[in-house]
Amino acid sequence: MPIARRSTSSADPRRALVAALSGRALAAAARRAGERVLVLDLFADEDTARCAQRCIRLPPDGPGFERHALLAAVDDLAPAARGLVYGAGFEHDPPLLAALARRVQLLGNAPETVASVKDPHRLAGLLGRLGLPHPEIRCAPPASGETGWLRKRAGGTGGSHVAIATGATAAPGSYFQRRVQGRPLSALLLADGSGAQVLGYSEQWVAPVAGAPFRYGGCAGPVMPPPRLTRAIAEASDALAAATGLVGLNSLDLLVEDERFSILEINPRPGATLDLFDGRAGCSLWRLHLAALDGQLPPAQTAPAPVRAAAIFYAPSALAIPRDMIWPRWTADRETRGGHVPRDAPVCTVRAAAASVAAARAQLERRADRLLARLVTPAPA
Repeated sequence: MPIARRSTSSADPRRALVAALSGRALAAAARRAGERVLVLDLFADEDTARCAQRCIRLPPDGPGFERHALLAAVDDLAPAARGLVYGAGFEHDPPLLAALARRVQLLGNAPETVASVKDPHRLAGLLGRLGLPHPEIRCAPPASGETGWLRKRAGGTGGSHVAIATGATAAPGSYFQRRVQGRPLSALLLADGSGAQVLGYSEQWVAPVAGAPFRYGGCAGPVMPPPRLTRAIAEASDALAAATGLVGLNSLDLLVEDERFSILEINPRPGATLDLFDGRAGCSLWRLHLAALDGQLPPAQTAPAPVRAAAIFYAPSALAIPRDMIWPRWTADRETRGGHVPRDAPVCTVRAAAASVAAARAQLERRADRLLARLVTPAPA
């Protein structure tokens, strides 16, 4: 049965749903815009619950949600919701997005759009037709002894699915991408279905661990590439949005070297840089996202200093969170007091602000050290 179109406007008194592996950043952006949302995620962190009218923790399944639990929760909440804003956790499963779309209006890209931009071969073909630079990809693994290739999982997020592919075998859902040099940057895009505007650029870095050398570590911004490069990336973003029909907040992951860039992938939903760019000069990314769904793009603006940075603090060993833990104000996505965190699992997000990326990252490291000193190591079982 078709569902009647719901309003995207923040003036609609009904709450919006948020579904993401972690819904905290979207919930916080909504609260800063004067809204409280209904959140479905895998953690139900205490700061997410404070930003939301209601926060429901759902079980995981592989890289995303357990399907039946998610659909049941949406069935329960959809009648009172005006739509669903989704974050990370769906790129690998566009059919799940399609199932959600039959229950509630998606306030974001259509499942067909997600399927097209997250299929690495379709995206590479599109980039080739548009004449945009990108690494070579292929289905077959490199020959034994051949170097310079990465193995990735289609629709993967967070970098833990990326590995060096020397002599690797092809697993279901995997593909191989030639490794290229460059500085990792991400362009935050706002798209209206026929074009896009770049809201800002951020630098990204990894937090390598055994078995996951490209695990996501954090990001900082705004950064400003050279003018010629920013114009070229803006033109590429506009062309990609027109060709794919992207809407709302998205991001474009790049490798940049001098005045050259290479496009790695498109993330067709709001992402980690919400913490960096929301609220600058009174700009609400939540409201911009909803307005773009109705075809409204604002005049271009330059994000002011200071640089903001956010990094995931991973447990260097098994940790216990004290029951009387007082989390610093510069943390987010906080693990529950009294909980245990296994080695290499995320404990929280650490945030900082400074005059430069280097200074912000240094502040992040000092704060992570301070935070570790507050945590205790659990006794062996």
